[in-house]
Amino acid sequence: MMAVLLVPGFMADETLWDDVVPGLARFGPVVHADLRHDTSVEAMARRVLETAPESFLLVGFSMGGYVARAIARQAPARVRALVLVATSTRGDTAALQKRKGAIGNAAPTIAFSGLSRTAVATSLHPKNRDNDALIERVRAMGTRLGGDVFRRQSLLDRPGDLERSGEIRCPTLVVAAAQDQLRSLAEAREMAHAIPGATLTIVEDSGHMIPIEAPQRLLDVIVPWLAAHADA
Repeated sequence: MMAVLLVPGFMADETLWDDVVPGLARFGPVVHADLRHDTSVEAMARRVLETAPESFLLVGFSMGGYVARAIARQAPARVRALVLVATSTRGDTAALQKRKGAIGNAAPTIAFSGLSRTAVATSLHPKNRDNDALIERVRAMGTRLGGDVFRRQSLLDRPGDLERSGEIRCPTLVVAAAQDQLRSLAEAREMAHAIPGATLTIVEDSGHMIPIEAPQRLLDVIVPWLAAHADA
């Protein structure tokens, strides 16, 4: 048996993984990373490692992919296999840095009412952009995390780490969504190419939120791969 450590994305909590946990539990206990407290990717990774099992299979989604790679760099002997879902190795774009500046300059007293429906809809496949149940599920995660976490995660510096890809030594699977409007297939391909021996798989008919939009297809990809590499 091998623990599975799941790392969520921006303004997502452990419920992001609700639909995939039963399929991953065959490998061993499933544990969740807490990204609520820190202001850098490296600090998030250090905090996760403080309470993580001695060795584990690691799955990171979106922002959690940056953290998962930092975990794999900080504790290479503890990560048995790495799955990177809907993420990138690129640093923040100028537009994103500008948006972060606006959030940083906003008065902390401004009430946080959760992510907007429009923002959530952009992260989904076009067919899901009017799916109220999906949109509310994503918004509810952000509302539970609250304004302080929103500010911390919005201001988080995500330095590009493409040049550090060679430091990742464990078997690695890169999973991209064909209709992801937030992370391009080009980003997934360059990441898979840079990490030694990595495999790239594309999930069709899903937007960015693969664990919620296409959980079974995600499991169909990662369960056989993990089964083949868990003891590698």
